[in-house]
Amino acid sequence: MDKPPFRSSEQESEGSSRLDAYIGSVESVQGSVVDVRCAHPPLLRHALRTAVGTATIQLEVQQELDSRRVRTLALGRTGGMRRGQPVFDTQAPVCLPVSSSVLGRLLDVFGTPLDGGAPVSAEQFLPLTGKPLSLNDTKPLSGILETGIKVIDLLCPFARGGKTGLFGGAGVGKTVLITEFMHAIVQLHHGANVFCGVGERIREGHELWHDMRDAGVMPHTLMVFGQMDEVPGVRFRVGLAGITYAEYLRDTLGGEVLFLMDNAFRFAQAGSEVSGLLGRMPATVGYQPTLLSEIAELEERICSTQRGSITSVQAVYVPADDMTDPAVVAILAHLDTSVILSREQAAQGIYPAVDPLASRSRLLDPAIVGTRHYRIATQVREHLARYKELEDVIAMLGIEALSAVDRKLVLRARRLQRYLSQPFAVVAASTGIAGASVPLEGTLADCEALLDGRYDDAPEAQCYMRGRLPGANP
Repeated sequence: MDKPPFRSSEQESEGSSRLDAYIGSVESVQGSVVDVRCAHPPLLRHALRTAVGTATIQLEVQQELDSRRVRTLALGRTGGMRRGQPVFDTQAPVCLPVSSSVLGRLLDVFGTPLDGGAPVSAEQFLPLTGKPLSLNDTKPLSGILETGIKVIDLLCPFARGGKTGLFGGAGVGKTVLITEFMHAIVQLHHGANVFCGVGERIREGHELWHDMRDAGVMPHTLMVFGQMDEVPGVRFRVGLAGITYAEYLRDTLGGEVLFLMDNAFRFAQAGSEVSGLLGRMPATVGYQPTLLSEIAELEERICSTQRGSITSVQAVYVPADDMTDPAVVAILAHLDTSVILSREQAAQGIYPAVDPLASRSRLLDPAIVGTRHYRIATQVREHLARYKELEDVIAMLGIEALSAVDRKLVLRARRLQRYLSQPFAVVAASTGIAGASVPLEGTLADCEALLDGRYDDAPEAQCYMRGRLPGANP
């Protein structure tokens, strides 16, 4: 078993042998930025440690100022830190304790329990800033991952072993959708789940933890949180902590690991704060000049091997609903599927508020999903696109002004739009509607029936917020 790279205060009190080396002392403290004077500068990204009261604070080396000084980022609160206090070199990057016992736990960025349970029994310690796999060790996408969510399975299918982003502004349902997806995957597929809360609100994290326990999926789930009230360094590194645990579970359990992150934008936001604290010159729209490389460092570690696969779903906040924001564009470049949540859909009461015309998936190809699935998805998009074109005409002149062909198309499009709404199990207590999961084959059969006109005489309300259509074959 690997040794921990630093000595805790408990080990000190027990008189255990020193694992750290004295390296120097604190020269200055400016918020989360701590300058350290040392005889021999440590390596970049190595972790130093110092004490603040009874707590141990880790300092990650970010810059070498000169031959005797380094600038570090505190991964904890620096209140009470003073000049001249000793600093020790852990002689390794920040490391996490890992073992199969991490499943079912709620941890922070250092692997410390947040659930009030016993410390994690470490089989080994893995560095937070690991390296991506080489090309010959990776495995390509291995087909569709069914979710039971109709609009996603039909129009923007998720890739097994791929990366998916749920994009949307505030209040359009990103967290609800990612929670429902986690619930659906645990019910439909067997494997481990790693949920990473980056800058998560304490209330949301607490509710999600209890929801997972009530649903009975917590024994197969690890939750890692860097809460909203934490210092920027913790929020910046918690994403890497989550993917480190996901890599460990992939390589040891040898199965399918689902990695969920809420919210990837807050990772970029924390990086911007860190960059400003370190004195770097802002770049495009005020973001850090290292934005692209930081996002790539995280995203490129999400990959599959012959031993197992990691499927990633990330909620991404879109500031001011602007999809051209540099952070959003940088994240988009790494994804296989992009699910765009629309405020317009939410205003019409269509939940999940997925924009069927803006959402895209690399897997929606006849060579992958089959000609039938591709044909039905294309026809659904064509109907919805034509309905959107005619909305202004309908608003001004009424639907009676349309030709018979367009009128029939619009009425079918309205039924399709309502059919793609769906009640979710995770909000059943709030809505009073039981959640529904629909297999892909059922979704295709229902959409085919709607497109063929078999439900032209049915009320639109019969298509809204339900699973399968009434009278459909089970």
